[in-house]
Amino acid sequence: MEQNTYDFPQKESMGHTPLNNIINSKLIAYVIGILLWVEGGLFLCCMGVSLFYHEPTYLDFLYSTGINLVIGGLLVCYGKGAKTWMTRRDGYCIVTLTWLMFTLLGMLPFLTSGEIPSVAGAFFETMSGFTTTGFTVVDHLDTMPKGMLFWRALTQWVGGLGIVCFTIALLPIFGGGNLQLFSAEATGVTHDKLHPKISMTTKLIWTVYIILTIACIALLWAGGMGWFDSVCHSFSIMATGGYSTKQASIAFWNSPFIEYVTSAFMLVASLNFSLLVLCLQGKFSKFFKDGEMKWFLGSVGIITLMITAALFFMKDYPLEEAFRKALFQVSTIHTSCGLVTDDYTLWPQFTWILLIFAMLAGGCTGSTAGGIKNMRIMILYHAIRNHFKRMIHPNAILPVRVNQHVLSPTLLNGVTTFTVFYLLCGLVGCFLLTLFGLDFLEAFTSAVSAMGNVGVGFGCYGPAYTMSSMPDICQWIISFLMFIGRLELFSVLILFSPVFWKEW
Repeated sequence: MEQNTYDFPQKESMGHTPLNNIINSKLIAYVIGILLWVEGGLFLCCMGVSLFYHEPTYLDFLYSTGINLVIGGLLVCYGKGAKTWMTRRDGYCIVTLTWLMFTLLGMLPFLTSGEIPSVAGAFFETMSGFTTTGFTVVDHLDTMPKGMLFWRALTQWVGGLGIVCFTIALLPIFGGGNLQLFSAEATGVTHDKLHPKISMTTKLIWTVYIILTIACIALLWAGGMGWFDSVCHSFSIMATGGYSTKQASIAFWNSPFIEYVTSAFMLVASLNFSLLVLCLQGKFSKFFKDGEMKWFLGSVGIITLMITAALFFMKDYPLEEAFRKALFQVSTIHTSCGLVTDDYTLWPQFTWILLIFAMLAGGCTGSTAGGIKNMRIMILYHAIRNHFKRMIHPNAILPVRVNQHVLSPTLLNGVTTFTVFYLLCGLVGCFLLTLFGLDFLEAFTSAVSAMGNVGVGFGCYGPAYTMSSMPDICQWIISFLMFIGRLELFSVLILFSPVFWKEW
């Protein structure tokens, strides 16, 4: 039965689960072992690309596959015979450790091939890929082996909807644990429940994801990209990731058609995939009535028009070019994609404020985009507006409504807590980056961009540069910010809380 809700995932039904048990370590090991086998399969796909293009890097993917299979096999053997129940704490452990293991093992091809010789850089690049951030330390994309380029793109495509979500759709073998895993990875404000079974929900979402990816590939190819570049960029676009096969990114093709296609698909990928599934099922009314979708597209439209006017009147861009460049950069930053066609650091400085707001806001809930999410921004706006009204009418009952649904005080408190904590984490990240030598603008925008999984910054880390010059310690800090930002803070940071490990 379809249910429309705006709430955090419900607490699991414990059933006969021992309440005083902290974690089911054997089950955690078993699930992670299976997931590592999935990553090994992804390496084999990249090995096939390397073999197709006669590149020696196929050996690097072969070695990495073997390591994944061995480690995964050891974990599966350890976890054999584990009790089948899974608590919320198990889910958080599995999701957090899976993302870390995928990154640690996923960086092996970069290291063994010598394409990224630094451990910090290789970890950074892989974490940026899986979290769909798009920051890169690679300065030689134009000559990088195609197998490696495909691996970068594939990490983003799989990470776009979530590593665990991908596995649930591919191998729905975790039974009742699917709900705990899905809830731990897809934290925050949820949307439409498409099917009673989580495995079926993920399949529906991935079906739409694949259909849109294929459509994007076809249109990019029709616009003049080769097949390989079309596939890699479509993976990046639909994941709102930002990795390109060219150092100049989308600007390499200098094609208005490709820029408009990319902008359109970035925006689509930033909409709630539950709504896109409903459209596929012919239920268009919910899509066009959705408040968050209207809020997001309205924000993109207003910022685009303001920057278009600035480029036209202040920078003497031709009108169509001003609109196209503004639309692309607003879309890529508002959707947390990170592809570029123009150096926005040369634009009037007031446009930087607009872009930073877009960076913070991000896309919609249930999408591949990062950021605070427009649902939370919209809820906060309505709450602030009601507070002003309550000052005039102190006895009035003024509930916050979204799509005609009254939001509970618990959810409102959760949204406020998340937003404040998100900004606090960004400020702490900024402080640490300035502590290790970055200037304030570079540190602030890099931290905000990493938290929102955007992948573009300002100053020496703007669109014309990579992060290769960043000190190793700063790369580790940015990697951590990307990690917690992708899993919406609490799923990772709760593991550092004493309450998490306390027996009840």
